[in-house]
Amino acid sequence: MPGMQQHSEPFFEAASAVSVGKRTYQEDAVLFDCPLGSDTGLVVLSDGMGGHAAGDVASKIVLTEVFSELKLQSGASEAQETGYHGVLTRAARGANDCIRAYIEDRPESLGMGATLVAGVLQGDALHWISIGDSPLYLFRGGVLQRLNEEHSFGHTMDSMVASGLMESEDAAQHPDRNCLTSVVGGGGIAEIDCPEEPFRLLNGDLLVFASDGIEYLSNERIRTVLADWSTMSSGQIAAQLLREIEKLDDPDQDNVSIVVVKIQLVETPAIRGNRPHVAPRPVVPARPTSIFALKTVDTGKARAHKGRRQLKCDTP
Repeated sequence: MPGMQQHSEPFFEAASAVSVGKRTYQEDAVLFDCPLGSDTGLVVLSDGMGGHAAGDVASKIVLTEVFSELKLQSGASEAQETGYHGVLTRAARGANDCIRAYIEDRPESLGMGATLVAGVLQGDALHWISIGDSPLYLFRGGVLQRLNEEHSFGHTMDSMVASGLMESEDAAQHPDRNCLTSVVGGGGIAEIDCPEEPFRLLNGDLLVFASDGIEYLSNERIRTVLADWSTMSSGQIAAQLLREIEKLDDPDQDNVSIVVVKIQLVETPAIRGNRPHVAPRPVVPARPTSIFALKTVDTGKARAHKGRRQLKCDTP
């Protein structure tokens, strides 16, 4: 009706696809919750390191702790009043403390760890956090953009090349290029990428949360797939990305996990007289204190062909 206020009713269509690649076991863990009729969606993805019975456990710990904390706090007063920055960082640190406790109880698992990329979608706002090298992509208007930073020596080396402090060939062939500079592994988390302000979404945006196994595809190939399949469902898009990776038949292909989220913001008339939302009080579980650990990743592969990743953990 003329003069009636409009507001955006969000709809998040999400789907996932996973592959073990050429590895013998799966170390990725992924979970999402984007129910129809809700204005809030959750996505959590973790890529474990440390070998079988360590890396897969680490990613499951991170997934379970972060997802449960976000689900518990979604709609809580803290998130409503101050945003999700505190909720996300507390969830990550809580997962880190749980890994520390696991390692203390099972010393043979020393060196385990995992990356984290997670998002809370609320209306047209995306609140996100990342630790490690698992990418978060935005596809908008035919352009592919990575929203989060890559916490690896390779990223640092690329910056040095751009500043003229390092030769591009040396950076590309450096044996430590894929060493992670930050990880969820029970020690100190060196870098946490979590903006204070949410990223504003537009109708038609595509979000891709992934483990770094997707990077065997070039950015241009990922962009082309998203452009060609943008009118399809999120499940079809995720499946096509996986097919493109499988067509490479790379003998070093890492585990791959992908979550595709299609953003639909539909303008609907605002209804007067809605009941006020009474947010529950936040529940903040007690967590053990953190200890410091240095994490490195041992691989001689270039960025496009990663080797198996292992963590070395030294506790002072």
